[in-house]
Amino acid sequence: MTAAQQNAQPRHLTPQELAALIKATREMRQWSQEQLADISGLSSRTIQRVEEGQPSSVDTRRALASAFGAEDIDLFNKPYIIPTPEQMAEEKARFEKEHLTLKAVRIETGRQLGKLAEGTSASLYSETVALPPEADEVFARLTDYCREFAECADLYSTVDKLGVYEELDSFVSELKDRGFSLVGATREAVARASDATKGVPLTILYVVACPAGSEPEHLAVSRKERMGW
Repeated sequence: MTAAQQNAQPRHLTPQELAALIKATREMRQWSQEQLADISGLSSRTIQRVEEGQPSSVDTRRALASAFGAEDIDLFNKPYIIPTPEQMAEEKARFEKEHLTLKAVRIETGRQLGKLAEGTSASLYSETVALPPEADEVFARLTDYCREFAECADLYSTVDKLGVYEELDSFVSELKDRGFSLVGATREAVARASDATKGVPLTILYVVACPAGSEPEHLAVSRKERMGW
């Protein structure tokens, strides 16, 4: 840590800094201002004012933190040690070194989800925001069903797979009815034990639940996934 970092004093974000942060976070999720307004419960005009660098209330900043899925609703109300441009560039480079960006596809049907699951060696399921209890339960059942199917998909006949697609379709529809949709992506990787020189090729499936209308076009994933094996 440099002397400048050690001597830096925490401070609240200026309206202009908050504006840049909110806009960058919104665009990273591929949300429009209208989508952020719907998710946060704020008006579109309020979102516009915040991103224009105008002063905002504590409640507005709490609503924005909740919309972005922050566990601490006062995330934007707390004082911080603001990084310098050099530190931000260093952090960006570190993030890009540790993560891959995958093209995400919107999952509309159970057949599409089943096809993605077939042939994958591992999978990771997550959500962009905290799901309400009913949607969370549906997503959990979908996760378990997909993983069980992926483990033995090669044992299913073509006719049997039609039943799987139909069951998965019911999960996808249930999530849609509750205002959520799915996106997915796959990547090729190599599973390697810590003491091994050679690895085993595998395909990893990523499935993400998100509010309908705010589906990301890309997923940032860790280059070194811990699969729990």
